Amino acid sequence: MSEAVAVHGAVEPAETPLTPESWGKLGMWLFLAGDAMSFGGLIVAYGALRYHSKSWPIPAQVLGINLTALMTFLLIVSSVTMVLGLAALQDGDKPRFKKFMSLTILGGAIFLGLQAYEWTHLIGHTLPHYKLAFTTDLFATTFFVLTGFHGMHVTGGVIYNSCVLAAVSRGRYQAKHVEIAGLYWHFVDLVWILIFTFVYLL
Repeated sequence: MSEAVAVHGAVEPAETPLTPESWGKLGMWLFLAGDAMSFGGLIVAYGALRYHSKSWPIPAQVLGINLTALMTFLLIVSSVTMVLGLAALQDGDKPRFKKFMSLTILGGAIFLGLQAYEWTHLIGHTLPHYKLAFTTDLFATTFFVLTGFHGMHVTGGVIYNSCVLAAVSRGRYQAKHVEIAGLYWHFVDLVWILIFTFVYLL
C-alpha cells in the first residue's frame, strides 16, 4: 500500500501511527508536565509564605549549604552518567552501559543518604537551636514538604533505574526504554537545582 495520500492533486505523507515506544515517551512527558505543575505550585507557595512572613530565618544560617552543594553535584554527575550510559547502549556496548547506569543509581542512593543525614541533623540539632519546630514553623514545614516530595521522586528514580538496568541485562529492554527513564531522571535533577536555588541560596 502506498505511504502517501493524494489530496486535491497534492501528495501528502500518510500519518505515522503511534508506536509503543512513542506512546511510552508521550506518557512520560505527560506525567512530567503534571509533576512540574505540582513542584511549581509548591515552590510558588514557599515563595508566597516567605514573602509575607516577618520572622523567616535566613536559609544559609540554618541549612547546610556545603552539604547540599555536594548533593547537587552528585545529581548533576548522575545525569551525565545517565547520558553516557544511554550512548553506550545505543552503540551496543552493554558492559559500558551497566557501568554508567550503576553509577547513576549509586549517585541517587548517596544523595538520599546525605539527605537523610541532613534531615536528622536539622531535626535533632539545628532547628531546636533556632527554636524552629518542623510541625509548627512555616519555614521548617515548607522545607520538609519540598525536599521530602523531591526525595520521594529520587527514591522512585533509583528504583526505576534499577529495574531498567536489570531488564536491559536480561535483554528485555533496549535503548528506547532507557531514554524514557532518562527523561524522568533529568527532570528530577532539574527540579532539585531549582529547589537548591530558591530554598537554600536565596
